[in-house]
Amino acid sequence: MQRRSSRSRPEQRPAVREGGPRPPRSSSGDADPLARAIGLLARRAHSQSELRRKLRLKGYEAPAIEATIAQLTELGYLDDRAFASGLVRRRGALRGPMALAAELAAKGVARPDAEAAVAEFDPEAQLAAATRLAERLYARKPPAGYREMLDGVGTKLLRRGFSSAIVRAACRSVLAEAVQHTED
Repeated sequence: MQRRSSRSRPEQRPAVREGGPRPPRSSSGDADPLARAIGLLARRAHSQSELRRKLRLKGYEAPAIEATIAQLTELGYLDDRAFASGLVRRRGALRGPMALAAELAAKGVARPDAEAAVAEFDPEAQLAAATRLAERLYARKPPAGYREMLDGVGTKLLRRGFSSAIVRAACRSVLAEAVQHTED
């Protein structure tokens, strides 16, 4: 136990900013919605809907937002189809096509663009991703048989958006490999 010192503490001075007081900011932070949008796009890709929503939340007026979206689209900085393809490529290792389509819809990507991006996620890639996930889940607690594997691992794969055919194939593959390793 520490004993308190009877000495007085040095006075704490309020923090003084160098350069004087900060100038007042507009409600949007930036005067130019294009500058704000480019800053957002510099951090990560956005769909048109996401960018529109973020600019609206920053207090920009609808005509300025629409002009900014049009300009960025024309310049090629904002492309929902490319955004959707990138999201499917990045998250395809952890999610199935149904979950990816739902995520794209939540981000405001138009259905034709989302369907085109998810269509690029071919069944072989889906099976490979589902099998890798099934292997990780199987390694945590190996089930006794195929039915238990489907109940435990298969349910988790279904929740991640993989089809039941892909889930069954991935579970069979992992279980067959596990049996082969025990026989060796």
